[in-house]
Amino acid sequence: QVQLVESGGGLVQTGGFLRLSCAVSGRTLSTYAMGWFHQAPGKEREVVATISQSGDSTYYADSVKGRFTISRDNAKNTVYLQMNSLKPEDTAVYYCNAVQEINSYYYAIWSNSWGQGTQVTVSS
Repeated sequence: QVQLVESGGGLVQTGGFLRLSCAVSGRTLSTYAMGWFHQAPGKEREVVATISQSGDSTYYADSVKGRFTISRDNAKNTVYLQMNSLKPEDTAVYYCNAVQEINSYYYAIWSNSWGQGTQVTVSS
């Protein structure tokens, strides 16, 4: 069974930075495109960034483009999200999951195996 463990969140001021990590066990990471999602209170979970199996292709939501960078280390079965120039609207719980793109929409492959997420809070 796949397990996802997100870490690295915290409380930062506007303009600050954080680096999130997602450790994956139970699957060979290199087989999957991966993504980071966030969910703010009262809102649906939505994709923030994705990265292809080899890491040579990425996607970013318009709201984070130019500020966030997704990367992966397949040897360590870990995916990262570098978050710079953080804004209060980035406040959310962040999750990772394997992703599949269908008609320009990204779906979580392991939809029954979400991790606990990591809370990111950006103060103004």
